[in-house]
Amino acid sequence: MSVTTESTTADVVRSETIFGRILVGIDGSPESHEAARQAARLLEQEGELTLLSAYDIAPAMIGGTGMGVPVYVDEEGMRNAAEAAVRDVRAELEPAATGKVARGRTWDVLLREAERSGDTLVALGSHGLGRALGIVMGSTVTEVVHKARCSVLVARTAGAEFPRRIVVGVDGSPESAAAYETARRLAGRFTADLWPVVAHGGKGADNALVRTIVDGRQEDLPDDPVAALVAAAADADLVVVGSRGLQGLGSLGSVSERVAHQARASVLIVREDGPDR
Repeated sequence: MSVTTESTTADVVRSETIFGRILVGIDGSPESHEAARQAARLLEQEGELTLLSAYDIAPAMIGGTGMGVPVYVDEEGMRNAAEAAVRDVRAELEPAATGKVARGRTWDVLLREAERSGDTLVALGSHGLGRALGIVMGSTVTEVVHKARCSVLVARTAGAEFPRRIVVGVDGSPESAAAYETARRLAGRFTADLWPVVAHGGKGADNALVRTIVDGRQEDLPDDPVAALVAAAADADLVVVGSRGLQGLGSLGSVSERVAHQARASVLIVREDGPDR
């Protein structure tokens, strides 16, 4: 069931706090350009947008062995390339964005900066690295989804008027209620179709609580939550899911993490209170 939500004065005035301070990971790729574009679209009117590019000197780039060996790498060139990547994206964006460059592994730099600056959303592009390989290799998406204390946007290619159709997973939990409220407000801002999905497979949903959240406007599917949301994403450009904030091994099987890797649409993981420590 597709529901079109129109914006009201109350919705415009009320602040969508997760879109107030957005940090975007930039690496010069088309995927990171798309992440920045979508972040700029979602940013609140008085919000702050920061573009951050990281460069790292991998161990394989160090010449020789043992202590005191020379380093054969043009660090200045790497930094210049990172700065150029940020400049290119800034030139394409409206509104204006702040540019930053830092040395280190991309996910470490993003997580530290988000924590230090109190960012409410981290946005990054998906390079198509599968979930299993991402866990083994430590992809930026996997690391940020697991460890960020704020909400996360995993961006995939979308049309110029993104978002046009929003899927949101609802199971009656407080986390899904927060995801639904975020999706509802976005639908109001952009006059987008809102499609609440309730999956009854696996552990299932609490139907009574679901009704209090979505007022009966929902699509009921027999699949488990991941399969239901991934299938629904085929006809959407944004999927919104709540997160219980699990970390470490406990997060590897989470619905939000699996949907973020598998969905064909962009995925917004709503994490209001930060992960459990």
